[in-house]
Amino acid sequence: MVAASVASHCFQIPVFGENKLIPIRRKVLGVFFNDSVKNGWELPGLSVINEAKKSKRFQVYCHSVISNVVEESHTSSSIIDDANLVKKEDDQIVRWFHEAWPYFLAHRGSTFVVVISGEIVASPLLGSILQDISLLHGLGIRFILVPGTHVLIDKLLTERGCQPKYVGQYRITDPQSLDAAMEAAGRIRLTVEAKLSPGPSVCSIRRHGQWHDFGVSVASGNFLAAKRRGVVEGVDYGSTGEVKKIDVLRIRERLDKDCIVVLSNVGYSSTGEDLNCNTYEVATACALAVEAEKLICIVDGPILDESGRLIRFLSLEDADLLIRKRAEQSEIAANYVKAVDEGDSGIPENLDSNGSSHSVQIGKYSSGDYNPTFQNGVGFDNGNGLWSREQGGFAIGGEERQSRSNSYLSELAAAAFVCRGGVQRVHLVDGTISGALLLELFKRDGVGTMVASDVYEGTRMAREMDLPGIKQLLQPLEESGTLVRRTNKELLEALDSFIVVERDGSIIACAALFPFFKEKCGEIAAIAVSPECRGHGQGDKLLDYIENKASSIGLQKVFLLTTRTADWFVKRGFSECSIDLIPEARRKRINLSRRSKYYMKVLLPPDRSSSLVL
Repeated sequence: MVAASVASHCFQIPVFGENKLIPIRRKVLGVFFNDSVKNGWELPGLSVINEAKKSKRFQVYCHSVISNVVEESHTSSSIIDDANLVKKEDDQIVRWFHEAWPYFLAHRGSTFVVVISGEIVASPLLGSILQDISLLHGLGIRFILVPGTHVLIDKLLTERGCQPKYVGQYRITDPQSLDAAMEAAGRIRLTVEAKLSPGPSVCSIRRHGQWHDFGVSVASGNFLAAKRRGVVEGVDYGSTGEVKKIDVLRIRERLDKDCIVVLSNVGYSSTGEDLNCNTYEVATACALAVEAEKLICIVDGPILDESGRLIRFLSLEDADLLIRKRAEQSEIAANYVKAVDEGDSGIPENLDSNGSSHSVQIGKYSSGDYNPTFQNGVGFDNGNGLWSREQGGFAIGGEERQSRSNSYLSELAAAAFVCRGGVQRVHLVDGTISGALLLELFKRDGVGTMVASDVYEGTRMAREMDLPGIKQLLQPLEESGTLVRRTNKELLEALDSFIVVERDGSIIACAALFPFFKEKCGEIAAIAVSPECRGHGQGDKLLDYIENKASSIGLQKVFLLTTRTADWFVKRGFSECSIDLIPEARRKRINLSRRSKYYMKVLLPPDRSSSLVL
């Protein structure tokens, strides 16, 4: 009676770790009665409910026990929350390493030329960018850094009462400008070396038994040979230089010794003069000469489309078209068009993934018989054994670039130029984003804009004339039972859904995408690659193209039926699913006797970027 009476008047309190109310009646009663017996207290009137309500001693015990329970609940909740937080952080680290693993393998041993714009070099952002470069260097990436100097040069000239002078994309380098250029190049080189030298904190790795420093070795030198620009159209450019050759052999020697190479824009003439060269001309020439896997341009803003959205990807063809559209308004764009149309860009034949060569033809440009090559790892050879500056880099700068009157069109022109020359990927990265370089290189879609010369090359929608080539690809797989047999009539009816990859007039790969718009998903079918092209990534390129196309038309998932190629698709993000997840219209047409397995993949949101804000 006493217990029941007291327990019925004990309220409930929250236990925060579980976020729900629990009764504490039993604990209050247990503490109260145990202490009463222990201390020899009497319990007058507690057999009556009203007396229980009036018991001050009971109320004191209630508050005391409640306080203890609340305190214990807070402490327990805090411990649980801390443990959950640690586990969450651990899970995130493990997941990130799993996601980044393919990029570690892909980038290790690659050579990246990184041009850092003068605006970024002159900002507090430089330190964090160089720290990320140091980290990536530790992962096995070989770096050549070309820091921009024009902002510091202009600042030094202004402080000395001189006016910076530009004509087109080049600076007029009078004696005062040359002094400023040499001072700026020296300051920036020392700053870069100083910020790269420390390496990671030793405190973080002591528990693993590593007590020595992990500083980064930095190398610089007279790697750039230049010649005077001279007098062009009546303008004397003074000590402004143009790239004559890049000493590739000595740069590679430094890279092989695990050094980060810093390439200055101050070059040296054959007579021992210092010449002030254009930073982007140096960087693009270097990327072409060393046959870099990537040119990365770290700029001070994003590349946006007409709606203000980030453009994540441009094929070389798309970039070329955008530049040509602005050739009348932009001198730099006009220079690009002139260079590539006249064949002065020094574009070698592109090597296909199977080793055969073919010439790139975009716009009016055709490589024809013009096939310059790099000779002996030093400079540029135009095919007749004579060194030629015209096969060098692509200069951008001057008033047009600094005013941003055409947004980042100048950087885009430089990107397209080196893509034509054989550098397969150029990344334009907004250096104002924290960790932008890491995010660009280790996220699937990155945070910048990528211009690529080889992605989806020759990929297009199928035409009726492609039917024999498609049939030739599918027939061996149909005969082996890997693919369902399709008649010529069925292929013709489904032709609008087929995508093909054409090379030198032949169809080397094909696939089909059948959309189910109501269910917002699509079926991928009939993927086939010609035997001589297998093992060179054609299937991956085709699958990536189809996934992007599906996403762009509003589909959220893709699925497929397979009997013998499940492992290939699982490795590319597909998961086995139930037949119930297949759209009903498709389920009705499934041949159950084939005992196919069903796989599905959730797509990334579409990138609807289309054109630059120019």
